[in-house]
Amino acid sequence: MIIEIAIDINEPGLIIPFYARLLGYQTDVSDETRYGSDRTYFSLTDPAGTKPKLIFQVVPEKPTSKNRIHLDFHVEDIEANAAQAIEFGATRIDAEPIIEVGATWIRLADPEGNIFCFVQSE
Repeated sequence: MIIEIAIDINEPGLIIPFYARLLGYQTDVSDETRYGSDRTYFSLTDPAGTKPKLIFQVVPEKPTSKNRIHLDFHVEDIEANAAQAIEFGATRIDAEPIIEVGATWIRLADPEGNIFCFVQSE
């Protein structure tokens, strides 16, 4: 089984570079062959090929409420990763990290408001 994560977006020129830089992913060179040249779909892949592929679908509607699903990135240093994400265009949601279920979390929103978290296990 292969898992790909699809995310609805409005501005691919803003979101694709954000996640590519944040995750160290690269643009999937086969996109145009697979999806055609209409550029409704874009995808990013892990260069090592071990992490899930992210597929971005351009949609006309803006987000209207909290995501029903979001990405959690488990990292060694949540504060350093959060600072880097903010430098790339993210917004921190909570002033202080959340500590629960044996981990510490920092919630952020990408440049379009999609929520994601950095997680550091205790």
